[in-house]
Amino acid sequence: MAKRWISEWRPDDQGFWEKRGRKVARRNLIFSVFAEHLGFTLWTVWSIVTVQLGSYEFSTDQLFWMVALPNLVGSALRIPYTFAPARFGGRNFTVVSALLLLVPAVLLAVAVGDPGTPYWVFLLIAATAGLGGGNFASSMANITYFYPQSKQGAALGLNAAGGNIGVSSVQLVMPLVIGAFGLAAAGLFWIPFILAAALGAYFFMDNLTSAKAGPRDQLKIVGRAQTWIMAVLYIGTFGSFIGYSTAFPLLIKSQFPEQASLVGLAFLGPLLGSLIRPVGGWLSDRLGGARVTLVNFAAMAGAAALVWQGVTQHGFPLFFGAYMLLVATTGIGNGSTYRMIPAIFRAKATEGIAPGTPAYDTALTVGKRDASAAIGIISAIGAFGGFFINRGFGSSIAATGGAGAALAAFAGFYAMCALLTWACYLRTAGPVRSLAAARV
Repeated sequence: MAKRWISEWRPDDQGFWEKRGRKVARRNLIFSVFAEHLGFTLWTVWSIVTVQLGSYEFSTDQLFWMVALPNLVGSALRIPYTFAPARFGGRNFTVVSALLLLVPAVLLAVAVGDPGTPYWVFLLIAATAGLGGGNFASSMANITYFYPQSKQGAALGLNAAGGNIGVSSVQLVMPLVIGAFGLAAAGLFWIPFILAAALGAYFFMDNLTSAKAGPRDQLKIVGRAQTWIMAVLYIGTFGSFIGYSTAFPLLIKSQFPEQASLVGLAFLGPLLGSLIRPVGGWLSDRLGGARVTLVNFAAMAGAAALVWQGVTQHGFPLFFGAYMLLVATTGIGNGSTYRMIPAIFRAKATEGIAPGTPAYDTALTVGKRDASAAIGIISAIGAFGGFFINRGFGSSIAATGGAGAALAAFAGFYAMCALLTWACYLRTAGPVRSLAAARV
């Protein structure tokens, strides 16, 4: 593969940014979004395929396993995908990760092409869709290098939102495609777009030499307490987004069978959650990510309680409206927690060092490198929330016939996350006061 490397990159230098940096960063962001968007579509395509598998007579719990497995595999793949851009180059790995999406696309068509396909084969093939889930970690870890600190909240929010909206795209487009061409088209439809994303990355993206780092250097971030605290918070935000978005169609069909014709509206949830994500980053750039995250977790707990009431009362309008609110709050939380990560590691790296000195500039570089590695690890751990939510719904329905028990547990978890955010990033007394002062 031809290499295209940029050796000089100083986005925090205002003159460099205005003269050259902004244009290059924007170009890389655009093609990163395109590739990441396709990753999300393949990752979550089974959320729609499962509601079309009536002829196979699988139980609701079995169907939730098919939706959950891509989330599990995608979460695990985010760990190696995190380190790949720094090892091979962001542009180079974007090409490879895009082409790997051909695997779940083709195998999906194989699975549904034979009416005798056994359940275990469906599970294995659904698991390959996790390849799309890994793309998010590599994309975000790469893009964080391109933007100055003051613009990372908005840039990462746009990059993530462009990917997240792939969940909505697949839930909007796939019912129409399947209705016109059959279930196999749910995989084959994406092949030309995958090839276009790979070519776009090859010809229009760049690698940064300043982003080069070995896995050993990056793995040091695993030993930092802040990495794990933020991973828990990200389970509550992004993990919830991907979990609720992929569960929505099957949840409507199983809990409100008389409203099965409205499954086609499920795309509105992830669409809203995706579009509002940059708002979370924008608010955090101005108010501080921790403040926005704290308030948002409180709102998520309340929204989950409202969805619980809608299910318990079997009131579809309340259920649907509250569910939309819940997914919207996950989007805001996605933006705010991602804004917190680079701010936290910048604050830790520069603590006690005078600004404007060579040591401070060196510390900024270290902080950015740490943040890039942490973003991937945190996104990997956080994405497991998508697996837990789908398994929570499946287990709750299998045990009680309804989703109420799962929703009650989710609301309690969000209350715990709100407390954790306050204790670690907003409390002005104790060992974390320096981070509170840094307005993370």
